[in-house]
Order: sequence, then C-alpha cells, then structure tokens
Amino acid sequence: MTLGQLKPHLPIFDWLSGYDRQNLAGDSIAGLIVAIMLVPQGMAYALLAGLPPEVGLYASIVPLVFYGLLGSSRALAVGPVAIVSLMVASTLGEIAESGTAGYLGGAILLAFLSGAILLGMGLARLGFLVNFLSHPVISGFSSAAALVIGFSQLKHILGFDIPRSHLITETIGHAAMHISQLNPATFAIAAVSLGILLVFKSRIAQWLRALGVRPAVADALAKSGPLVAVLVAILTVWLGGLNTTEGVKIVADIPAGLPPLTLPGFDLALIQQLLPAALLISLVGFLESVSVAKSLASKRRQKIDANQELIALGAANLGASLTGGYPVTGGFSRSLVNFAAGAVTPLASIITAALIALTVLVLTPLLYFLPQATLAVIIVVAVANLIDLKTLREAWVYNKADAASLIATFLAVLIIGIELGIVFGVVLSIALYLWRTSRPHMAEVGRVGQTEHFRNVLRHEVQTHPEILAVRVDESLYFANTAYLEDELLARVAERPEIKHLVLIMSAVNFVDASALDTLETLTERLHDAAVTLHLAEVKGPVMDRLERVSFRAMLGAGNIYLSTHAAIEDLEPKMPAQAA
Repeated sequence: MTLGQLKPHLPIFDWLSGYDRQNLAGDSIAGLIVAIMLVPQGMAYALLAGLPPEVGLYASIVPLVFYGLLGSSRALAVGPVAIVSLMVASTLGEIAESGTAGYLGGAILLAFLSGAILLGMGLARLGFLVNFLSHPVISGFSSAAALVIGFSQLKHILGFDIPRSHLITETIGHAAMHISQLNPATFAIAAVSLGILLVFKSRIAQWLRALGVRPAVADALAKSGPLVAVLVAILTVWLGGLNTTEGVKIVADIPAGLPPLTLPGFDLALIQQLLPAALLISLVGFLESVSVAKSLASKRRQKIDANQELIALGAANLGASLTGGYPVTGGFSRSLVNFAAGAVTPLASIITAALIALTVLVLTPLLYFLPQATLAVIIVVAVANLIDLKTLREAWVYNKADAASLIATFLAVLIIGIELGIVFGVVLSIALYLWRTSRPHMAEVGRVGQTEHFRNVLRHEVQTHPEILAVRVDESLYFANTAYLEDELLARVAERPEIKHLVLIMSAVNFVDASALDTLETLTERLHDAAVTLHLAEVKGPVMDRLERVSFRAMLGAGNIYLSTHAAIEDLEPKMPAQAA
C-alpha cells in the first residue's frame, strides 16, 4: 500500500502540514491541563472497574498516542471513562474475583476484543450501526448508570465494606443498616474533597476573573479541582498518619515504570463469555465518543469521519490491551476541557500521554497516601452530569413513546443490570419504531382553492370530488405496515360506493419492499373487482426505478402514474362542479 493510499486513513497528514508554533502552544497547554485532570480520574475509574489504580494510568498512555495519530477529531480526549469502567466491572465480576490475575486478564482481553470489534466495524464502514442506540435509550442508560456508579462508591466514602449490587435499594439498605461502622476520618476526607471539587467547579473561575486573571487562564485553573483535592487529601493522610491511626484506606504502592508489554490470553471459552459485553462496550463507547466529537467539531466548522473514529478507537483499545490497560473511549468532560483549554490538533492527546508516562515513571511514590475516598468523590462528581432530566422532560412533552423507552431503559438498568438493561432499551426502541411505522399516517387530501396544492381534508378548507379518493401515505411501505395500508384503503372505498378512482400519493414513500409490492398488486386487483382504478402520484425516482423492473407497472396500466397530485386530479376529474369537503 502506497503513502497516497494510506493518507485517507491517517488524519495526521491533514493537520501536520500547516502546524506552527501557535498551534503547539495551544496543544501543550491543553495537554497539560487534561493530564492534570486524567491522572486522578484514570486511577479513580480503574478502581471503579475493580482494577488496580495503575491500570487506569496505563490505559491513558499508548491509547492516547494511537488515537492522536488516527483520530479525525481534533479535540476528543480518549481514556478511561465511568460508564465503560462500570460495564467492565459488571462483566468481570461474574467471572473472576477483583484483584486476581484472572480479573486483570479479563480486562485486558475485553480491551482487545473491543478494539478488534471497533477496528473491524471501521474497516467495514459500519459506523451507521450505532444509530440503533437512540438518544432516549442512551439517556436512560447513562442516567441509571450514573446512579449505580455513584452508589457503588458509598463503601469508599463511608469507610466500610458494602457488597456490590446493581440494585440501589440493596446498596442503600446495607449502608443504612451498618452505618454504625462509619469511619469518621474517611467520611471527613470525602466531605472535604467534595467541597474542594464543588468550589472549583462553580466558584474558582469567577473569583479568579474578579482578581484580574484572564478568563482563559481562570477557566483552565478551575479544571484543576481534582488535582487540588488529591494533593490536600494526600497531605492530610500523610501528616496525620490516618492510614494507620484511623484506618483510612489508601492506594498505597503504585508500581513505577512504563506500562508492561502484555498479550491477552486467548481462551476460547472466555472469549465467548466476554464477546457480548465487548460488543456493547464498543457500541456505547463509540456512541459517546462520536457524539462529543461531532459536537466539538461543529463549533470550529470541522467534520468527523465516523468510520475513521471506529478505526482510531479500535487501535486505541488494542493499544490498551498490549500495555496492561482496559477498554477506553472518548470522555465527555475531558474532551470539553481539552477543547476549552485550546487544543488545536490531536497532538494535545499525545502530549497528555507523554505527561502521564512521566507520572508513572517518577511521580507514583507521591501518590502512596492518596485515600480511596477522594478518588470515589472524584467519580461521583464526574458522573453527576450524566443524570439527564432535560431529555426526559422534552421527550415526555414531545413524544410519549420515546419517554417510555427512556424510562424503561432506566428502570431495566437498575433492575436487571447494565448489559441486559441497554439491550432491553435497544430492543424496546426498535419495537416502538416498528409499532409506529406499522400504522402509518394516511391523509385524505383535497385541493386548496384554485391552487395546485393539496392538503388534509381534516385540517384545511379544501375541494374534493365524490368519485375520486386521493390519499397521501406518510411512511415508506414495508412488511410491517402493508396489511394496515390495504385494510385502510379498502375500508375507505367500501364506505363510499361512489368512488371510481383511488389516487395513492407517494411523496413521503422512500422505499417499497417486496412485501409492500405484493400488497400493491393485491390491492390493485381487489380495487379492480370493485370497479375502482388505482393511480399513483408523486412517486420518487428510486421507487419508480424499482417499480419499472417488475410486472406491477404493466398491471397498473399505462397512464396511471402521475408526476403530481394536481396532474392526476386534472386528468381524472369529470367536468362537473366540485364539492367542498
């Protein structure tokens, strides 16, 4: 393969040619700020996934480099994220004990499988498949997952063990029954950490601007809340010796050095067990990534190639599996920070990776006294934004069916678990789509005044002719709605014996499948038996091309297909006074 053939798959060539010092300054600042944010987040999300904290750091080095070289987004920040971490924990919790070699091996294999799936989808240009995850389903899934994630951190915040459960009621019940085991020092550290994060999130930027700090710098410093919370917590535990005197749990030793080269264990039985979860992790992760990437790209009039994103994320996950990491994807909050901090190209991600690598090389001893309670609070604050009440309110007003799929997915995730919950949501949204399209809107239309416009007789003052029934069907015709179409049209004809012509207006029909074609043929015959002639109007080109290939065109007869509804009525209408509908 030549360089010219490779260029379309290497977006780095698009931005590297015009790269300058100003771009480097923006990318460097953004890379530094995201690294400051990612170090505590990466460790926190690894703990959420049931993995050692260093695994979150390992997953934040090579994957970022691979995405930086292959990704089409110039602002997306890849790495461990909360929802994927929860899905990893939910999946691996059923096959191995957290902290064991089998658990870590399963996480590495999950990253490999996810990477292979994403890469395969990208090469096959299957980016459209993610459209089966509707926005209400994702909203319901994310909101429920945020609650599950938040309550799963109670054990770290309260300082005593709470059995893992996807049922929030069980988690709350166990915490309430054993609240006497509360560790005051752990809870106090969590409360202080939470206060720091909230102040930085809501107040620091405003205060810094009031002191004369430039808005861009103030906003950047406001993103350092997790780092400040980590430093304060480490100093508190270290100076007070709280890990020994008060039993505060800390991350303790984090192995220093670059990520080890790892190879996933290719156990066929384990692969079969993990494959469904890997597929869901891939789809959910890709959807989150591409949604954020498109949103940020639109602000700068850039474009995102969904299939290239699949390739880049696939490579990133394969990189994670080869360097002791676990599944990664684009993070919402980190990407926004990356964008706001001035990232111009994906080099910002590569700079972030270099700084994370420097951290694991020389700075891990400084993290020894980091309390797990602080990492838990970082997770809780990060996932709070995932609870999406706005979408529920809008869906409830706009479309009750979409609101129902959101609520059902939300409850399913809480009741039956993460993976089955989102599968339930997808199946439900597809079922609701089939139900809606199986009963397409069909409007009888008439002429508006003396114009060439035809509108619904129930909505407008129009003119019709008693011997002509003009019906517009507002849906493509396929197997699920053909019976309804036939029954509805025959019923309308039966109710009005005077009808001699039925004009089927197909301006909204984009496709007619084989089942619908068979129904149209049957409908033509039945109408003919009732002395009614079927006519088609406003048939779209691609639909007409298909109809020309089969016998239906001849069955319909010459001259029975019209370019417009106006032409059909003009040709069919006898010379007699029109009657107002």
